[in-house]
Amino acid sequence: MKNIAVIYHSGQGNTEHFARLVVAGAQSVPDTEVRLLKAETVTNNPSCLLDYDGYVFGSPTYLGGVSGPFKSFIDSTGGLWRKQQLKGKLAAGFTVSALPSGDKQSTLISMFTFAMQHGLVWVGNPFLPEQSSGVPYEQAINRLGSWTGMMAQAGHSGPDQSYAPGDLRTAEAFGRNFAQVLARMTAQAEEVV
Repeated sequence: MKNIAVIYHSGQGNTEHFARLVVAGAQSVPDTEVRLLKAETVTNNPSCLLDYDGYVFGSPTYLGGVSGPFKSFIDSTGGLWRKQQLKGKLAAGFTVSALPSGDKQSTLISMFTFAMQHGLVWVGNPFLPEQSSGVPYEQAINRLGSWTGMMAQAGHSGPDQSYAPGDLRTAEAFGRNFAQVLARMTAQAEEVV
């Protein structure tokens, strides 16, 4: 059984919505257990990360970077970093903001840099944007064209929030791909041993 933690912060509920879709996608892969964890919870007990084989990070993009609570989570892992206790595990990231760009790339680069400092192996977003093959823009997987990680657009927050169907599809595919990569890497590592 492979264990994945989807660690997120959500200020308005949008990032949590996408985190749940990533979980659903990852859980669709056999022999995969996925746990949804709030960044604030992990901040209080970063050693819980040792229980997982891979991590998918999720944060809204606030002013060109991760949110404050997500940054606090990052900072709480210093003790694990000093001993390189997460080295060799898998990681990926996603972000949500109101605009199509909204400086989401800088948020993903922040997550990527964090992962590299821990010696994690990064899994990007491998899906070609479907609109180039004729799928309507709002329906297209990876419609925002990000390979560093997954990007989604939330529009304006509120109880009547709606999301582009393509972003919803991308989130599930992103989670499924992450779990599949973890399964392949684990199987290859077991063959080597």
